[in-house]
Amino acid sequence: MVGQKKIPLRKCIASGEMKPKKELVRIVRSKEGEVSIDLTGKKSGRGAYLSLDKDLILLAKKKNILANQLKVMIENSLYDELLELVEKESKS
Repeated sequence: MVGQKKIPLRKCIASGEMKPKKELVRIVRSKEGEVSIDLTGKKSGRGAYLSLDKDLILLAKKKNILANQLKVMIENSLYDELLELVEKESKS
């Protein structure tokens, strides 16, 4: 077990799967109620993790999963940004 780094796991709110933190994107709600995509994973506020998967993002949008998790209205533009991220990820 020496030298093995523990991989931090987080739960995707859409699929309910535990995945390595690197495979998920963190969406954070600040104290002011602003919702943003936290690519560093270090912003302060209430966070929720979502898989970088087009279907899961659309599912989260359809079922309002993010809004329920963060207890705040989620703008459609945030989902658009997430979908753009998926596009970028799949190209690289």
